[in-house]
Amino acid sequence: MARVSMVRVCAVFNVMRFKGMKRLWALVGLSGFSLVIQAGPQINVGTVYDYLDGDKSTYLKRVFNSGDSTAFVKVNILEIVYDADGGHEEVAVKTQVDGSGRDGLMASPARLIVPAKGMQGTRLLMMGERDTERYFRVRFIPVVPEKEDEFAVSAEERDVYKQNLTAGVNVMTGFGTVFFVRPKNARFDTAIDDSPGVYRLRNNGNTVVLIDEFRNCSLKNETECEPVTKHHVLAGKTFEFEKKSGREYRFNLVEGASKKALRIASQ
Repeated sequence: MARVSMVRVCAVFNVMRFKGMKRLWALVGLSGFSLVIQAGPQINVGTVYDYLDGDKSTYLKRVFNSGDSTAFVKVNILEIVYDADGGHEEVAVKTQVDGSGRDGLMASPARLIVPAKGMQGTRLLMMGERDTERYFRVRFIPVVPEKEDEFAVSAEERDVYKQNLTAGVNVMTGFGTVFFVRPKNARFDTAIDDSPGVYRLRNNGNTVVLIDEFRNCSLKNETECEPVTKHHVLAGKTFEFEKKSGREYRFNLVEGASKKALRIASQ
């Protein structure tokens, strides 16, 4: 997961190396001194990967705030463009040739005010060409509202919010998600080659296939497993792994709304 973090630290205390730590805390208690740490906004955007089906043009993305204060969140979108070698770059979303609108993904609204312990949603709208699959990086970034941010708050409300955040230690963390936009004529065609030494899966379709909850475990001891992983197999690409003796491989092959559980054992 891509994370964008903005940390504001008003005080840092390192007492672990202080030999008289217990005495220090006793003195602090007697003096009536207290350390106040305000949690501030804590956002959560749910899944990191989202998929827009070929027959859909909008997707509702919800942003949750489990923190103790309001979250002001900017939504930033870049398009992920892959080259022939599998490398990629993130570029600004372009305008359509006729100038009628964006050629890509847009968020409405692009600025969210999420109350403490509450939720707010934004609609991700796909405009422009969908002859081939397209990919976007959608970032949800909590900010301290400024006048130029165009949040619907008064100058007085902004000042109060800043003052509240100043009291203590505040960590505002954002999240970057990946948004897959399937072509209108989405087609799944997965070819599997299960040879004695290698398991190979090739995506001959025109949209992404997901290898979900991939597990590599010992046949003798089911609890002896490597970390669970997730893999996206883009159109025209291949996913493969070496079948090692005494191991079992399990995963879900997800093709759009279809999910198939597969198990491969190597004696």
